[in-house]
Amino acid sequence: MKVDRRQFIKISAGAVGTAVVAETAAFGADTGPIQKEAQKVPIKTGRQVPSVCPYCAVGCGQIVTVDDHGKIIDIQGNPDSPISQGTLCPKGAATFQLVNNDLRITKVRYRAPGSDHWEDKSLDWAMGRIAELTKKTRDANFNEFQDMPDRKGGTIKKRVMNTYAIASLGGATMDNEWNYAHQKLFHALGVVYLENQARI
Repeated sequence: MKVDRRQFIKISAGAVGTAVVAETAAFGADTGPIQKEAQKVPIKTGRQVPSVCPYCAVGCGQIVTVDDHGKIIDIQGNPDSPISQGTLCPKGAATFQLVNNDLRITKVRYRAPGSDHWEDKSLDWAMGRIAELTKKTRDANFNEFQDMPDRKGGTIKKRVMNTYAIASLGGATMDNEWNYAHQKLFHALGVVYLENQARI
């Protein structure tokens, strides 16, 4: 009989559980209260949606369980994933708290220069402010021409159309499609310093 990994784990867990119950009963321990308490634990059931862990570029598979209203009620490793085969690192295993966490900040928090307190702002305001400051910085530090060394040991003015005042550092979860669009935008702005944390 051929036993795959999942069946082996189920058989092993069943054997260990049976042995523990048998040993407990042999020593005269009453397992009734424990069994009664275990039955109170709710079983999380709902529609299972395959997903990918948002933390790093490895791309471990996850199963996101949602209820009838679309609310996430559980996130576990996906055993059918060819990358992670159901395993998750400690951060990936705690992904559920990203969604359901009372301490998670869900609004834009802004502290003005010189201010001693934070203000709640809308996402539209924040995006507009980022665009405004990006343009202001680019315009104030834009290089249309730059002195470049020539072959004779002197310098020559070359048209470069760039700025050294803005840099971009990408994260490990950025995929190829996002990186392509990202670098196209920043190259159009004349940004020279483009880097990615994972270099993928």
